[in-house]
Amino acid sequence: MPQDSPLESAYAPARVGLFVTCLVDAMRPSVGFAAVKLLEDAGCAVEVPRAQTCCGQPAYNSGDRADSQALARQTIEAFEGFDYVVAPSGSCAAMIREHYPALLAEDPAWSARAQHVAARTYELTSFLTDVRGVSALAARFEGTVTYHDGCSGLRELGVREQPRQLLASVRGLTLNEMRDSDVCCGFGGTFCVKFSDISNTMVSDKIDGIAKSGARTLLAGDLGCLLNMAGKLKRTGVPVEARHVAEVLAEMTDDPAIGEAAKD
Repeated sequence: MPQDSPLESAYAPARVGLFVTCLVDAMRPSVGFAAVKLLEDAGCAVEVPRAQTCCGQPAYNSGDRADSQALARQTIEAFEGFDYVVAPSGSCAAMIREHYPALLAEDPAWSARAQHVAARTYELTSFLTDVRGVSALAARFEGTVTYHDGCSGLRELGVREQPRQLLASVRGLTLNEMRDSDVCCGFGGTFCVKFSDISNTMVSDKIDGIAKSGARTLLAGDLGCLLNMAGKLKRTGVPVEARHVAEVLAEMTDDPAIGEAAKD
């Protein structure tokens, strides 16, 4: 394939519904645009359904079954017409893929629909590598980075090697693995609110590992994790920028780093 080809893919076009996620929509829209670029370069026709809202994970984690079921039905209705559903978030993708079928298993009108959407839902880097066969990018990023594995993406979806494979092809980029890259950062959605002291200890340990990696940029695939770690980096004065992996892979790093405006 030509050197300047953005992505390598031998697969036919696919119609993809992009699940943007609440945090990306509200806090970091550039991640959504980066995801669109990567998917389109991989030969996909990308649409962003206006009817999408929250995946229901906060309600689900808080034991609010009625609201999480209502949000699941709304999401299924918005996305069931696509070949695939892709999210730049392991946690949201895992909610749809792993939990919707069980959440609606006893609803005859929605059980099969939930399974249909779940089977076609992927985290972004997993979709690019595992479904579209992307093995390399023509991106460039000058600098040393370290990568944090979000809990849901890693443990529920098996996302670990996929982002690293793509990052290995980015010219100018050096990956320095941090200590305990697969250990939780302490965010955990509502966990950081319910157990703030434990969460703070966990993110402090994570920041220590990031600092000792020698990297100048922190990457991850979940914005919740990134916002949590970026805020702690800012408050402790550790000179490491935080970015979503999609921003680097799509060469869309002109925006200020995540957490740059975080307040002390």
